[in-house]
Amino acid sequence: MNYGLWIQYDGTRYEGWQRQNRTQQTIQGKIEAVLSRMFDEPIEIQGAGRTDAGVHAAGQVANFHTDKRAECSWIKQELNRYLPADIGILDVKVMNSRFHSRLSAKEKVYRYRIGTEKEKNVFSGRWIYGIYEPLDLEEMRRAARLLCGTHDYRSFCGNKKMKKSTVRTVSDIAVEKKDGELWLTFTGDGFLQQMVRILTGTLIEVGQGQRKADSMIQILEKKDRQYAGKTAPAQGLMMMEVRYAAAGLK
Repeated sequence: MNYGLWIQYDGTRYEGWQRQNRTQQTIQGKIEAVLSRMFDEPIEIQGAGRTDAGVHAAGQVANFHTDKRAECSWIKQELNRYLPADIGILDVKVMNSRFHSRLSAKEKVYRYRIGTEKEKNVFSGRWIYGIYEPLDLEEMRRAARLLCGTHDYRSFCGNKKMKKSTVRTVSDIAVEKKDGELWLTFTGDGFLQQMVRILTGTLIEVGQGQRKADSMIQILEKKDRQYAGKTAPAQGLMMMEVRYAAAGLK
């Protein structure tokens, strides 16, 4: 059986999605530990994206295989009963045998929230990056349009030793004002390590007047991390959705 999991989590106190030997504080590790007890066998889950330490998710997707059969409602119920309060299972579905949460994904959507109002909001500080100053939204939108398309995004990759292809397609970067916040919503076929946070940091610098929108072309052409902006903090980033061409339901 191939089960799909739709997951949400507050990543504040975790060392990211991916299981690690040095710590038990990972999302993947927490879910696998509960599933392994439930099915009385080692269970390994595959996630659609490896969110960094401190990054959140409203719509992460994962899948796992087992020879044992179980009701999806029972899996969801037991996971939500024994997982920490900051990890929740939204849905569980039986998928076809070929479905893979990452390899089957066609698009991923991430959102970065920035606090731009002068008053600090202590209740949302775990989920937004507060800079509390006005930004030039039109210049940021111009820069965002130049960053969209199919490009080599090596300049926006946090892994300087990346050996695999750094070409990705970013179909849209929306810059929207929302109730005292600025939302940057990124849609693409995949994102490199820290790519969304580096794109965000660069766009913030454009909004602050530290860079020109037209400089995005040169940054892409350089294919060198040092030419892009700072890496925005993790807490403002949330994985919103993973999209598939077909549901993969059995």
